[in-house]
Parts: sequence; structure tokens; C-alpha cells
Amino acid sequence: MKKETGERGAKMPTPSTAAQVIVSIIPIVGIVMGCIVIFFYLFWNYKLKIHMIDKGIYTRVPFDLDIFSLLSGIVLCILGLVLMISFLIIDGFSYGALGGLIPLSIGLSLLIFFIVRSKISSKNAR
Repeated sequence: MKKETGERGAKMPTPSTAAQVIVSIIPIVGIVMGCIVIFFYLFWNYKLKIHMIDKGIYTRVPFDLDIFSLLSGIVLCILGLVLMISFLIIDGFSYGALGGLIPLSIGLSLLIFFIVRSKISSKNAR
């Protein structure tokens, strides 16, 4: 094993080629397996709805956009805030902070959407 100088000057062993290949294959396999699981969930859900329509027992579940935007906005804001704080503590102000800023900004935009939509719907209800 060849030794390289690390970030703080310490000698670090270089990982073997086999270890590098295995580490690079793990995320690819995870993404492929996740896509397969999502595909079969959607496919079986579609088949279930078709059978329920044929039997006449299907009732459509309404999608509540307000609750979805509120819940996902809160979750993304908290997730983005935690990621941004942890990345700022670990690396300081660097590109790693974008890993927290992106979900934080998406979460804030969803919360703003929820607030604006609720104000518009309350004005229309009057």
C-alpha cells in the first residue's frame, strides 16, 4: 500500500483498487434497487386500482395540496436547517453548505405557498 499525505500532514494508506470499486458500486446498486421497488409499487398499485374499478368498489381518495405543502415544507425546512448547521460546523462556509441550503429553500418556498394559498382561499370564502 502506498502512503499519501493527508489533509493534516499525517500519512494515510491509499485504499486498494478493489475497495474503490466496491465503494463506487454500492450507491449504484442502491439506486437501481430503489428504482425497482418504486416501479413495482406503482405497477401493483395500478393493477389494484384497475381490479377495484372492475369490481365497482373503487373510491377516489382526494389529494389535499394544502396539507401536503405544509407537511413537506416543515420537514424540508427542518432537514435543511440541520444539514446546513452540521455542514457549517464541519467544513465552515464551503460548497457543502449548499447540501443544506437547497432543502431549506425548497421547504421555505412550500411554506410560503401554503400561507399564500390559505390566505387566497380564506378571501374567496368570504
